Amino acid sequence: MRTSESAVKQLAAKRGLPIFQPESLKDPAALENLAGARPEALVVAAYGLLLPPRALAAAPRGAINIHASLLPRWRGAAPIQRALLAGDAETGISIMQMDAGLDTGPVLAQHRLPIAPDDDFRSLHDKLAALGARAIVEALSGATRPTPQPEAGATYARKLGKEDEEIDWSAGCAEIERKLRALRPAPGARTVLKGQPLKIWQARCSARGGAPGTVLEARDDGILVACGAGSLQVSELQRAGGKRLSAAEFLRGTPVSEGERLGAAR
Repeated sequence: MRTSESAVKQLAAKRGLPIFQPESLKDPAALENLAGARPEALVVAAYGLLLPPRALAAAPRGAINIHASLLPRWRGAAPIQRALLAGDAETGISIMQMDAGLDTGPVLAQHRLPIAPDDDFRSLHDKLAALGARAIVEALSGATRPTPQPEAGATYARKLGKEDEEIDWSAGCAEIERKLRALRPAPGARTVLKGQPLKIWQARCSARGGAPGTVLEARDDGILVACGAGSLQVSELQRAGGKRLSAAEFLRGTPVSEGERLGAAR
């Protein structure tokens, strides 16, 4: 929980490059510093805010964004998580010329990436980061032709909230398993057991069914919990304030019986 310098800042400091970290680009002094650097282009990644018009106009080539989706799908703050939650078969990187809208500018280049069945947020983020790094160098080095985004197929990747973390056991096991991967390694998908909060980190689908949220089996190799369709064999979980544990370790400290229910009382 301590603030640390990003890799970009560390490298810039090592090479003696000037570093500006304004609290807001709405500050006139920050915009003056930006213009004074006489940039050829601004490169933006995971910034999370709209750039003001003066910032967009500060460089001859404008502001170029490395966006982690195949625009216009998943415009917005959480494109990687939303792609996983939706069960998309692929995602990718869009190199986009920024305008006044939210990820609505013309696309300079796109690079596609299949989503593996075991990808979670961390693994997919790291793959896309490496792909994005190569893509922005190519886009800055060569001639590109901006292509306007179609409105057809546009979707919005809103920021994740607390409501997205809660497991709805009436959903199908495939949907819940995607939620676990989209929220791993943080903040994690949560439920309730014996009136106490519980996070579930690893699970796989099973065909066996039952009343949603009901424990069907509690064994060292997994706690089988019924879903709206199928069930989840939970293999890694975490009590509030505790460590992530295998099912076997968890059951040694918290016995769970067949027929117990997970989830808040309805």
